[in-house]
Amino acid sequence: MKRVVVQVAATSANLGSGYDAFGLALARHNTVTAELSVAPGTWHVQVVGEGDGELSLGTDNRVVTSMQRLFAEAGENDTAARVFCTNRVPLGRGLGSSSAAIVGGLVAANELIGHPFGENELFRMAAQLEGHLDNVAAALFGGFTICWAEDDGPCAARVDPPGGIAAVVVVSDSPLSTAVARGLLPLNVPHGDAAFDAGRAGLLATGIALGRRDLLGPGMNDRLHEPYRLAAVPDLDTVREALLVAGADGASLSGAGPTVIGLVAGPDDEAALERACEVARRAGQLLRHQEGRRAPEALLLDRDGATLIAD
Repeated sequence: MKRVVVQVAATSANLGSGYDAFGLALARHNTVTAELSVAPGTWHVQVVGEGDGELSLGTDNRVVTSMQRLFAEAGENDTAARVFCTNRVPLGRGLGSSSAAIVGGLVAANELIGHPFGENELFRMAAQLEGHLDNVAAALFGGFTICWAEDDGPCAARVDPPGGIAAVVVVSDSPLSTAVARGLLPLNVPHGDAAFDAGRAGLLATGIALGRRDLLGPGMNDRLHEPYRLAAVPDLDTVREALLVAGADGASLSGAGPTVIGLVAGPDDEAALERACEVARRAGQLLRHQEGRRAPEALLLDRDGATLIAD
């Protein structure tokens, strides 16, 4: 019986000014192990790690619905699988847990039936299932991604930073749904705020693409979404300031929050991670009395995207 194992990274979207456009893959992974079911239409799901006891073990599980979508597009509606999920990406914290599930399910299903779809088709399906592009692009392609939509479908440009990039994440004890976080945003924003973010997004993309750490801080400043989400993440400024004082080059909400992310650059990934570990240590000391937060954690950039690993 054919069996596949797919590794999918956590992701951080927006990164401040790159609202609904930027995504960064981080080296904290979920794995999806799947094999075709002998009985047509019969699914079996297990979950360990993050979401154990919370996530559905039925056919409404996101990994399963993604696999069903791909099987249906391939004309194999009766195909089913046994699925085992090992999750290290926390749920509802702004680190792309739903995108990891969707991408993991699509890649696993595609491999089980002989790889009929290419990456662009997987991206199209993932974007439709997720509803927006930023997290799924980074989860699928890895590295730093910039997304946009054309009339004929979603598009993504992947950047492999020439220098080292690492992150420090400060995860909240409590989740925040994307729907609630989006509900806090106004329907219209001032032109000045839109222009501010356009310029800062250019700085951030340039800083990552050229390894310019001096551009990361100003590039991660935002006026389009973070000010409105303070109502749901009241300690945002406190945690961000702790990361910056601890030595992060820039800091922002991760996705819709409530996780706060700091970016750290270096000449290579090893050096960036070394700096990030020191930032995490210092920030942990500054936030030791901050309730409702996990200890800061240093993470490398994931440059590989969704990958098949040896079983």
